[in-house]
Amino acid sequence: MGQSEDQLKALMIGGLDGDAAAHAALLRALVPLLERFYRRRLAGSNEVDDLVQETLIAVHGRRATWDRGRPFTAWLYAIARYRMIDHLRRQRRHIPIEDVEAMLVTEGFEASANARIDVARLLGTLPPKQLRAIRDTHIDGQSIAEAATRAGIGESDVKISVHRGLRALAARLKG
Repeated sequence: MGQSEDQLKALMIGGLDGDAAAHAALLRALVPLLERFYRRRLAGSNEVDDLVQETLIAVHGRRATWDRGRPFTAWLYAIARYRMIDHLRRQRRHIPIEDVEAMLVTEGFEASANARIDVARLLGTLPPKQLRAIRDTHIDGQSIAEAATRAGIGESDVKISVHRGLRALAARLKG
């Protein structure tokens, strides 16, 4: 089993405070976490090792940006997500909208609040009608009929708003 959030945080703090051994131990401990993160999202990709290395370099280079008062793994997985999205953009690969939530939600330690912040920020880029349709049906779990009644519009209008909103989100993630 890997290191706990507290153990990883202690290693990160040690590294920031000048303990080279703690920093090296941290980077070693991150390898299996990052491999698991990328393998789950990029099944069959032969570039997982490259992404792990890129992420470790980014963690090292950006370590001063981590806020000691926040969870370490939330910061780590945010870097990993951005590395993965950059990789997908470079490959010009299509990102199915169904995978958007999986990209935003990360492994074990990250607080779900951080993922909700990412989703809220992304959803906030949508027009209000599309945002409401997606929130009602995909987040709050309402049926199309319930969402239409709640919004005072037709069911086909809800379906179109959801479709257009999801297409816009996918386009934003693809760059």
